[in-house]
Amino acid sequence: MPQATEAVSENNDPIYARLEDQIDWYDRRSRSAQRIFRRMKLIEIFAAAMIPFLSPLKIPHVALITGGLGVVITIFEGVLHLNQYQQNWTSYRSTCEMLKHEKYLYLAKAGPYASAADPRAMLAERVESTVSQEHAQWTSVQQQQVKVEETSATA
Repeated sequence: MPQATEAVSENNDPIYARLEDQIDWYDRRSRSAQRIFRRMKLIEIFAAAMIPFLSPLKIPHVALITGGLGVVITIFEGVLHLNQYQQNWTSYRSTCEMLKHEKYLYLAKAGPYASAADPRAMLAERVESTVSQEHAQWTSVQQQQVKVEETSATA
């Protein structure tokens, strides 16, 4: 019977709800970034493969078509670089898995939670620390990207 009581309290616990919310958010964002990255890369690969295939063909406007494919590749690569889909995918997935790890340790009362005086407080601290670290890393990457873009613009 204690397990049922614990399950009910976890459902009403704002700390546990925050953990679940963050796991869901990072999972959704990771999957979205992965899908966008993979789709754009597949289109790039297809466009790049079509250029040497189409170039020798004697069809009307072949130069315009192959040039258009080159433009598509350039635009997609620029968007991928600008939005950092691959980096976000891996970073968000890593954070999601760290949060899941905390969840399972907490639920099992294992690891640092086994001997903690207040496991809920420890969970809150560790979840917020993980989220803060990911946010700080994301901010750092964004600032570095702005610096690179500013340097490129002035060069």
